[in-house]
Amino acid sequence: MTSVEGLSTYVDGGVARLVLDRPAKRNAMSLAMWQGLPQVLGALARDRAVRVVVVVGAGEHFCAGADIGDLLTGHDPADPMAPVREADLAAQRALLDFPKPTVAAVRGSCIGGGLEIAASCDLRVAEEGARFGVTPARLGVAYAPLGIRTLLDLVGPATTRRLLLTAGLVDAVEAHRLGLVDVLTGPGGLDDAVAGLTDELCSRSQLTIAAVKETVRLLLDGEDPEPAARARYREAITSGELAEGVLAFSERRDPQFPWSAADA
Repeated sequence: MTSVEGLSTYVDGGVARLVLDRPAKRNAMSLAMWQGLPQVLGALARDRAVRVVVVVGAGEHFCAGADIGDLLTGHDPADPMAPVREADLAAQRALLDFPKPTVAAVRGSCIGGGLEIAASCDLRVAEEGARFGVTPARLGVAYAPLGIRTLLDLVGPATTRRLLLTAGLVDAVEAHRLGLVDVLTGPGGLDDAVAGLTDELCSRSQLTIAAVKETVRLLLDGEDPEPAARARYREAITSGELAEGVLAFSERRDPQFPWSAADA
């Protein structure tokens, strides 16, 4: 287990748990936590034992957002929010660019910066009773384009406007209907649902997953995905990933894929 200022990680069976660990504050993200998140993710990306990362909050909540006490602590009076804004955006980008599959496991509050973190993951599993919202309009914050773009990619312009303009909260059932949540579980079912999903992800080709993540991001950013896709196609052959998948299928056994994102 590693620990960085309110963030802790542990790895079991290929699955890393990245815990937002300030339960007394409903896991509100301090400046140190925003700053530490890219470092923690970098270590998990390099760890060959890690195939999937689950982001989860300690205790009864996922994350209540950025710690309000840190918002205006910058030294520049003309831009007192600069340190938090820069660290927040770097943390979102680190999650969006992470080469392995990421899953947000949500119970309780997932609001503001917490929703930024969940939305930056590949998949979101939520338990009934969870609440979601983006609340800059309650604070007078001009929301950064990166967070708006991530919401747009998930739920489209109409719902993005609704969430941001009203700063209202939606429950897990509504979030699932809107496409903000991928898997909805009943009370007490979150851990089992996440375990089933991570087992499935761990069994798949990590090269295929990395290639899909890469292509989706390039397409959403309006860039040409073909050069990267061609490189991944060749890598699937030279690494033995494709050969193992085909052989395992013909032998009716589970594949033992050799490729690791840590080697890329």
